[in-house]
Amino acid sequence: DMYVQALRNVSVVFSVKFVSGFCVRLFMSICCIADPEWASYTLGVFVCHSCSALHRNIAQISKVKSLLLDPWSSSQVEFMDSAGNNAVKAKYEQLVPAFYYQPTYKDCMLLREQWIRAKYEREEFLCVAKQEPYSAEGFLWKRGRDNGQYLSRKFILSEREGVLKYFNKHDAREPKAIMKINSVNATFQPTKIGTAHGLQITYLKDNSTRNIFVYHEDGKEMVDWFNAIRAARFHYLQVAFPGASISDLLPKLTRNYIKEGYMQKTGPKHTEGFKKRWFTMDDRRLMYFKDPLDAYARGEVFIGSKENSYTVLAGLPSSIQGYHWQFGITIVTPDRKFLFACETEEDQKSWIAAFQTVINKPMLPQEYAVEAYFKHKP
Repeated sequence: DMYVQALRNVSVVFSVKFVSGFCVRLFMSICCIADPEWASYTLGVFVCHSCSALHRNIAQISKVKSLLLDPWSSSQVEFMDSAGNNAVKAKYEQLVPAFYYQPTYKDCMLLREQWIRAKYEREEFLCVAKQEPYSAEGFLWKRGRDNGQYLSRKFILSEREGVLKYFNKHDAREPKAIMKINSVNATFQPTKIGTAHGLQITYLKDNSTRNIFVYHEDGKEMVDWFNAIRAARFHYLQVAFPGASISDLLPKLTRNYIKEGYMQKTGPKHTEGFKKRWFTMDDRRLMYFKDPLDAYARGEVFIGSKENSYTVLAGLPSSIQGYHWQFGITIVTPDRKFLFACETEEDQKSWIAAFQTVINKPMLPQEYAVEAYFKHKP
């Protein structure tokens, strides 16, 4: 390899040419970003700067060096040449369950750290015996719907029943809530919840979205719950869609929100004052909340496709009066116009891009039923 030869020529320090060539070729399969600056010289993998910090947490297994700043011995260079990300991936990811979430550099630190620990520290994917059963029963800290206080609650996830349940009292026989797995979603929200292990679970109750915010002190425990939900969803979808391929089902197990943030909105008559609300774009559901941690949305808007006469426009109608943020957005639906205002032009462009992504996608058959419900929603 020409880049390895270039490395040997400098003997003790990685050359820029090596970093941008050989290193990237082996690196892309794991971290998915170019120009890695670090490597684990005990595992033989190239990593990005943030992942290098996670590898330091398992220093007994993985020791890292800078590619450009630290000295490299010839034996270390030879080892990196013989290993590399593709070879290490083939060894440590032999038996990753299909439903198991494999994070990228865009995901939160908790998911990435536990993925690294699962592979290299616990070696969970070398043999099935090292994998814990992904069915869950235990206690999580749950945020109270009304008072915002976190209390310990018992949760049970039953793949056989296809439900996730929680109980208000440890000895309670009847659950406080039963969430059908066909509508359950889970996404890590450390910033919003205020804890590194914070998980937001949503489900449909009377076709409206219900939010539950939970966490556990043990990061592994929280990621295990997340993957247990994905496992239950995977089982449900395999039964519901027996002809679907695994690659078709995986994107449906859990999803991150397309976009979240504050905007202002006015009412259906467009004469009401604009009010600041927290907005969440979850697939075709645009939800708005008074507070980001509210259990229920104040309202939901269905965003269809351009083929069905949905459009998004920059700006507000000239007839709109009263104080509002400067950068407006108008969403046109077959029934009415929804008016929003953003604080900055950057926010406006980002929201318009998010709306346009959804509007450009043709609607699926099942989404027409959701649209019909929104039109006749009381």
